[in-house]
Amino acid sequence: MKRNIGVMSIGIRGPIIREGDDLKVIAVESLLNAVTEDGIRLDDKDVYAITESVVARSTGNYATIDQIAKDIKEKYGDNTVGLIHPITSRNRFSVLLRGIARGLKKVIIMLSYPSDEVGNAILTYDDIDAKNVNPYTDVLSYKKYRELFGYKKHEFTGIDYIDYYKSIVENEGAECEIIFANNEKAILNYTKYVLTCDIHKRARTKRILKENGGEIVLGLDDILTKSVDGSGFNELYGLLGSNKATDEKVKLFPSSSCNILVQDIKNLLYEKTGKNIEVMIYGDGAFKDPKGKIWELADPVVSPAYTDGLNGTPNELKLKYLADNDYKNLSGEELKEAIKDSIRKKGSDLKGNMSSVGTTPREITDILGSLADLTSGSGDKGTPFILIKGYFDNYTSE
Repeated sequence: MKRNIGVMSIGIRGPIIREGDDLKVIAVESLLNAVTEDGIRLDDKDVYAITESVVARSTGNYATIDQIAKDIKEKYGDNTVGLIHPITSRNRFSVLLRGIARGLKKVIIMLSYPSDEVGNAILTYDDIDAKNVNPYTDVLSYKKYRELFGYKKHEFTGIDYIDYYKSIVENEGAECEIIFANNEKAILNYTKYVLTCDIHKRARTKRILKENGGEIVLGLDDILTKSVDGSGFNELYGLLGSNKATDEKVKLFPSSSCNILVQDIKNLLYEKTGKNIEVMIYGDGAFKDPKGKIWELADPVVSPAYTDGLNGTPNELKLKYLADNDYKNLSGEELKEAIKDSIRKKGSDLKGNMSSVGTTPREITDILGSLADLTSGSGDKGTPFILIKGYFDNYTSE
């Protein structure tokens, strides 16, 4: 029978998951309910994706502001600490900032401009061009920033993040100074004690600061790497990838230790269905909003844990390249069969092959995690589980 459908991403509803729930059983039962009640068919090499938030909730991987404050205090003592390049986010950073400030006497926040690392803007490039400001070299004080740019609120949230962050620190009883700079080394003119709050360039940032006189240089990935007073923790990422749970608590990001969970789910699915289904945990996808300019990647990785069948990058031919070049004189069934024959004969590694030009140069888990994140959304869809079908098929699959 001719096949007319390619890749599908299907949101699978599940119950509201609480701490202590057996996520392995819930995940499998939710998928099997969809098979029984909605007629979904399972096949080998389907992918079952589970959002990271329910992993944290089921395992109770949380930390309070006081626990964050204690770890900060133990690491920095009474020194003035520079927080450099935090993202501007109520969900991602505001609660962390409360905990950090609670553990310190003075905080210097160095914000990048015109936007943070993941695209949240406090200004536009037009704004800084109009004021003849060079974002690569100019360091602005709070006063100078206000003189130049006044009080701007975020387009979507209506928040002035500069005063919002300043008020958080001061409400915790700490002194707060805010500066604006994109060069990491600028903070060293204010303090040698630094907490780097960037995500994807954090290793380079820490190296540069240490090489240029930083005395204590840590990142968010160095805070809560072990339990503090019974807190949750993440041995790989610390506070990176955490989300606001309540005004006093954050939910931490899963680590690679969850590879046991995904393998257990895969094994149970095989036991129940006889199908070899790959399993992954996903957080943020990796895509950019064209209007808001925000990168949807505030987590340290897209997928912190996945089964072995999801290792690697795509190995695909570009159909339109074949049609426009190798087989430009063919059409109809002859063209279709020629392209299918090329796919059947493709090598196991197409790196450097012009016929693969334009295919997505990303890890498979990054692609699938983005697809899962777009499908589940971050609101009230109620689908913490995503079934992806047909990803490993191609034009020859029937």
